[in-house]
Amino acid sequence: MSNAQIIDTLRHGEKLIENPKYPQLQFKGLFQARYLIGTTKDVDVNGLHHIDHSGTDNSFMIKYMRVQMRAQISKRTEVAVLANLADFKNDPKSRVLENAYLKYTFSPKLAFTVGQFRPLFGLEETYPVDIIKSFDWSNQYTEFGKLGWTSFQIGLAATGQLQLGKIPFHYAVSVVNGNGKNQITDNDNGKHYSTRLVFDLVKKYNLNLGFNAGVGEVLSKKIYAVGVDVISLIHFNLKWSLDMQLEAKQATNHVLYFATISELRPDNPDEYQIRGVYFLPNIRYEIKHRNLSALELSCRYEYLDNNFRLNSNPRQTITPMFGLEFLKDYGARIQLGMQFDRYKHSIENTSQYNNNLFIVQVQSRF
Repeated sequence: MSNAQIIDTLRHGEKLIENPKYPQLQFKGLFQARYLIGTTKDVDVNGLHHIDHSGTDNSFMIKYMRVQMRAQISKRTEVAVLANLADFKNDPKSRVLENAYLKYTFSPKLAFTVGQFRPLFGLEETYPVDIIKSFDWSNQYTEFGKLGWTSFQIGLAATGQLQLGKIPFHYAVSVVNGNGKNQITDNDNGKHYSTRLVFDLVKKYNLNLGFNAGVGEVLSKKIYAVGVDVISLIHFNLKWSLDMQLEAKQATNHVLYFATISELRPDNPDEYQIRGVYFLPNIRYEIKHRNLSALELSCRYEYLDNNFRLNSNPRQTITPMFGLEFLKDYGARIQLGMQFDRYKHSIENTSQYNNNLFIVQVQSRF
């Protein structure tokens, strides 16, 4: 490259790298801790009711101490590992290691990922826990993780971006074991097959529409899952913005089906079905002060019924949260809020019991 070409490149603000060296390593981390106070009598901080008046109604908790490394080992090949060291406080047998995968990118239209990763099946799979606008993942996300559709799973996925006329869309097709992370092998011969399509509809309002569908087999029984989600981000001006998330899912609750005594089970596992929806609006005000970057206010509403056909007991959860962001991109954040859980029927000595929880959460990304 001539001197004139180099000068022209620098003038246009382009980064000049003729022969990039591999591997290129990137390290990141997340610390997240909480203080929880249960304000309902005889209900502990995990939502479990104690008829004998026992249980812990306040607690400090370390939720995440994540470390992540990404290695770009060639122009098209990436290897990633993500571990949550805070999970050593539990039985680490099926915990701690979260992401462990290799990704090969042929082009923006096609990339393959193999290993342990989060298969794209819903809106919450598309971003990490440290930028959640609310307290934690939705109840829906947690339950669908137990069913093998979301959260960390072992398998293979193809992803990419294509064009449908003038409408760009993203796709993901996944096949996974469906029995969770850090398993030695699959627990049966069945697999979970799922797909996700996301259409970029209105660029001005960052309006995206997503469709999710999956079929599978667990212990020789057929299962399914479907979902739809909508997201929008509206900038009113340079300081004020509103983003909104709406997601609904329904699936076979095969975990509950196989937990039932075999003599009492119907032949069709679709008699046990889960259905859920949540709506999460978040208002953000950019301050950009040297000590305070932004303020956020959100209020998530959730409806979830684990077994709406046979033994319906829907759970409604309202979670208002107020957040202070001290470093950009949630580099440092403090959140205050409440979580209100209401069941159609409160059942003593179970976690299906009306309760209120006060939340203080702090985090730092590095």
